[in-house]
Amino acid sequence: MDDDRKLPEGLAVPGGRTARLLRFGTLVSGIAGGMMADGVRQLASGRRPRLTDLVLTPANALRLTEQLSRLRGAAMKLGQLLSLDAGDLLPPELSAILAQLRADARPMPLRQLDRALVAGWGSDWADRLAHFDRRPFAAASIGQVHRALTKSGRDLAIKVQYPGIARSIDSDVDNVATLLKLSGLLPRHIDIAAILTEAKVQLHQEADYAREGAMLARFGKLLAGDKRFAVPRRYAPLSGGTILAMDYLPGVAVDSITDAPQAVRDAVAHALCELVLRELFDFALMQTDPNFANYQYDAASGRIILLDFGATRAIPAAVVDGYRNLLTAAMRQDRAAVRTAIDALGLASARAFARHPAEMDRIIGTLLDLFAREGAIDFGDRNLTAALRDETLTIAADRDNWSIPPADALFIQRKLGGTFLLAARLGARIDVRAMMAAFIKP
Repeated sequence: MDDDRKLPEGLAVPGGRTARLLRFGTLVSGIAGGMMADGVRQLASGRRPRLTDLVLTPANALRLTEQLSRLRGAAMKLGQLLSLDAGDLLPPELSAILAQLRADARPMPLRQLDRALVAGWGSDWADRLAHFDRRPFAAASIGQVHRALTKSGRDLAIKVQYPGIARSIDSDVDNVATLLKLSGLLPRHIDIAAILTEAKVQLHQEADYAREGAMLARFGKLLAGDKRFAVPRRYAPLSGGTILAMDYLPGVAVDSITDAPQAVRDAVAHALCELVLRELFDFALMQTDPNFANYQYDAASGRIILLDFGATRAIPAAVVDGYRNLLTAAMRQDRAAVRTAIDALGLASARAFARHPAEMDRIIGTLLDLFAREGAIDFGDRNLTAALRDETLTIAADRDNWSIPPADALFIQRKLGGTFLLAARLGARIDVRAMMAAFIKP
């Protein structure tokens, strides 16, 4: 075992409902105080402040980031979703602050770690291993990951869940929803009840490490014949509901290979884009968390290591058919059919088509243009997304257009969008039409 004196100081995860509620209270009071101070300053300068302008300030974003980082669990997870999905919808300084939530979280203190290990493995857990590194090499919203070595010499990654996180999910989601309502960021016509229910279900599944272990094994079988990917094997003797043991596979963060040869970046991005299509159309089972940290690259073997299957979601046949209809229409350059498919999937509201027909038409035109191109498309070309972003921002600025897609479509869109962003980060070149032709027969 390691010398504890060399380990960094951890940050305790509040596990009790009262402790977490107090954290939310601190967050609300801090944001409210910041809003009042900013409002007074704007009034003194002769301006009439808007509520959303007072909420979306760098100071309040920093308060939000700090408190959600301390809470971890569902609260931090929801903040990560906001930081990833907001993209260009927020001012750059706010996006930069919220992006901190996608970085590694602070680990829990050693005493809290020891309690979690005893709860999962028993008081004699140290006798079951040849070595356990108490310094985590990764820490995120729901748990942290350690290296360990079995007495037989098997190198493992041990995912340890923060104590009390599973019990706090429902109240955390409700508290974040309350923050959104109080902030005035959501229009009055938006009903978030259904998506909040889905969020709770999804997060409870992510906190069920036994389920994640089963999904790890399932994807291992589904991708067993594909040498482009590596999926760690679950180590059953040390795995349970709050601890997941799996093979340690060395690699680097996939978004760190931006200086790799073009051919390498193209191959990685192509493999991940194709995997999304296989998940949707072949498996009807998708790992819906597009966080870049869930992909590692092993330069020695050229394989992509797939991690974190907690957000794996079965896709209903009707939704699979809906996306097949959408992409078939795009391949056929059928504008009317694309619009019908978008409407059927709930990806855009009838209100958006009615209030912004020109912008919606240009968005569909951009999609059709992508599917019409022959040869590789350069995802690193900023012009590729500039027009689409501008049209989307115009529509998003009209709050009366806001709507929430059905849960299945929402999670799929997150995965599609995250994979697109990764391809752009890598500056990859992909023949989209040729790749789609393997799944869609126009």
